[in-house]
Formats: sequence, C-alpha cells, structure tokens
Amino acid sequence: MSIDQIKKDAKIQQTKLSSIVASAIKQAKTLVDEVEVSINQSTGISVSTRLGETENVEFNSDGALAITVYQNQRKGSASTNDLSAHAITQTIDMAIKIMQYTSSDPYSGLGDVNLMAFNPPDLDLFYPSDLNVDNAIEQAKQAEQVALAHPKIMSSDGGYFSSRYGIYVYGNSLGMLQGYCASSHSLSCSVIAEQDGQMERNYAYTSSRDIKQLHTPASVGQEAAEKTVAQLGAKQIATMKVPVLFSANVAVGLLGHLIGALSGGAIYRKSSFLLNAIGQEIFPSWLTIYEDPHILKGIGSSPFDSEGTKTVKRNIVEQGVLQTYLLSNYSAKKLGLSSTGHAGGIHNWLVSPSQIDADFHAMVKKLDKGVVITSLMGQGVNNVTGDYSRGATGFWVENGTIQYPINEITIAGNLKDIYKNIVAIGNDLETRGNIQCGSILIDNMSIAGK
Repeated sequence: MSIDQIKKDAKIQQTKLSSIVASAIKQAKTLVDEVEVSINQSTGISVSTRLGETENVEFNSDGALAITVYQNQRKGSASTNDLSAHAITQTIDMAIKIMQYTSSDPYSGLGDVNLMAFNPPDLDLFYPSDLNVDNAIEQAKQAEQVALAHPKIMSSDGGYFSSRYGIYVYGNSLGMLQGYCASSHSLSCSVIAEQDGQMERNYAYTSSRDIKQLHTPASVGQEAAEKTVAQLGAKQIATMKVPVLFSANVAVGLLGHLIGALSGGAIYRKSSFLLNAIGQEIFPSWLTIYEDPHILKGIGSSPFDSEGTKTVKRNIVEQGVLQTYLLSNYSAKKLGLSSTGHAGGIHNWLVSPSQIDADFHAMVKKLDKGVVITSLMGQGVNNVTGDYSRGATGFWVENGTIQYPINEITIAGNLKDIYKNIVAIGNDLETRGNIQCGSILIDNMSIAGK
C-alpha cells in the first residue's frame, strides 16, 4: 500500500473513531454527571536480526477504548479492545459498576473547560512508512554488517528496526472531541567487542517521526562499533571527588529526575525533594529550561495532553528559578492550582547551553581533569531526599584530553547540589527524546572506585 493511501485511510479511520467516541459520550452522559472517552489505535512492524539472520518479525494492529465516568464525586474506569456498539455499552456499564465501589473524592472529575484544546494546532506528526518487512529487515542487517566489519567486534546482540503509526482521539462531556495521527520510527544496533579476554557491549540508535530523517544503517552500525571498541581496556579508578562531565545521552536522564520531582502527584503527597520550590533558584542563574509542545515533527510534541488539556509553551526553569510544577487535572485540584497540560508526560524540554560554541570536545577541555560519564546503571535515586547513586562507565580525562576508559565506578551526590553545581552545558544536543540537552559539566561529585 502506498504512503498516500495509508494517510488517506488513517484520516478516514480517525473520523470513524471520533464518531465512536462521540457516541459513547452521548450514551454515558445520560447516566452519570461527567464522562471522558479516549481511543488509541496503533499499527506497525518491528524486526530483529542477529549475525545476519532474521530473528523476529512482528506486525501489530491494535487499539483500545478507555472510558471514565464521574458521579457524585466518585470515579470509575473501564476499557475494551472491542469497538462494537454492544461491547462499548458493556464497558460503560462496567465503569459505572466500578464507580459504585469507589470513595467520594472532592477532587475527581473533568478539568477546567477553559483549558480544553477545542482548536488544537496541527503539529505535522504523521509520517507513516509502508511497513515493508523486507526493507525493515535490510535496515537492521545493514547496521549489523557495518558494525561487525570492525576488526575488534566479535559478535552482535542484534539489529532492531521499528516503524509504527497511531491514531489518538479524546472526547468528554464538556464538548471536547479532538484527535490526531502520529508516527515513530527507530533503528538500533548492539554489538560486543573483545580484547585480551575483556568483553564490552554497547549500542547506537536513531529515532524520528519521519523515517526519512533516520540516520543511515551504516552510520548506526559504525557508531555502535566505535562506542563499544572505545570501552576496551577499561580500568577502575580510585575513590575520589572530581568534576564530572555527563555526555548528552546520559545528561538527559540526569534532568529526567526533575520530572518526577516536579510531578503533581509527588508534590501533593509531599514526596519530592523540590517541595515548595516554586520561585526558588534550583539551577545556576544562566540556565533556562523551555518547554515547547508545538515543535513541528517533534518527538515530544502534542497538541493536548491525555486529559484533553491544551499544551502550552512555557519556561519550566527561567534563569535558574523554578517556575511551575507539572500538573494533571487531579493534582492541580488537590493543590488549588490549574492543570499545566502534563497528564501523560512532558513535551519537548529545550535546555539552554551555557555558550554557543561548547561542543563535546570543548566540554572535555573545560573539564580538564576528571571523569566523563557515558552510561549509567541501576536506579539509585531517592525522589524524596534527592540522594543520587548510580553505577557508571566512561573515561578518565587529564589536561582536557581523554586518557583511557573506566568502569566499575559509582557516582554519588544529591540532586539539589548536582543541579546547583552545573558549571556548563554543551551545544551537542541529544534530540532523540522529550528532553533536548547537551553534555552537562558538574563541579564536583563523589566517585567510588577501587
């Protein structure tokens, strides 16, 4: 099937799903105070290869309708994969029955009608592929072949290619009924290198809304091989306290902990190390985190959140000062605030670099002597206290030059101190996720080694 035909069929299907949502709302709202209905339908393929052989091919085409009803401040939810009229009636009945067993909650219910996305923007998120299995297998195999051609690569953990598109429709009894189509594509490769009996594993990947903007299989395979080989000969360093440079791919994770600390649920439960931090300087005064949900073709772009609330461009952090928490309808009501459109997650955080010309090599020179972190292990982060402890691998740096790879170390600190002690952020942006950030240089962190 041609791409143009897939796009036409998807638009027809979106209209059909919108009608199903509207019908379900009409039926349910005669029985309860409020109702919201959503449908998420996905179609795609994924393939994996290993050592030139096809290991797995999967095709999926599935979807589900979810319905939530509210009556007398009670809430009930149910879902179904069957979109027939009879199945939807049963699902409505089940949601109402479940609601009867829940406790009354003064904060339950739909959000502010004035914040609903009745006229959402078109964010150009839909670039489906033709879901060609042969092409998908060839992409994964090519990435593997290029990586395996490196003399120090001994084996492969596999190549993986995925292409999918989805249709999302949301509606509620306040009159909101909107939907959109979106696509995503990815290619990855993981390989194993060996030297003097030491084995290392690493990977590379590319992802995009538009399949034409994926990196080539050759570049993915080459990057996977180079990253893996670079870790050969890794040493364990002594315990010390030194400056640390987080490469961009792990720097986004460091800032990702901010999301959990700012979530409305953590705030109203008083389980965040950033409780009562609005208006406080939690980062250096030069640092700004800007959220732009409306970047065309953006990985994290969305015209509205999972509750129908419109997404808005805003500063999360402005010149180091925290501006907002990340609130859903429920958490906003609990806190006496308004929803920020973050039900379901964040939308394209853009983290300002400290200087325009600070690429990765410039950041290593600025580090001068210390540790570059390229991968992290474990989940040693306490969201209540901010205590941070992760296993890590990377490189030892002296005189602004990488000397040798290191492994079996643990980096530790407290996120409050880590965020405040950011010295610089590079312009080597990681752009494959919801957070776009360059490498981050921290003044000092504790390193536990041998």
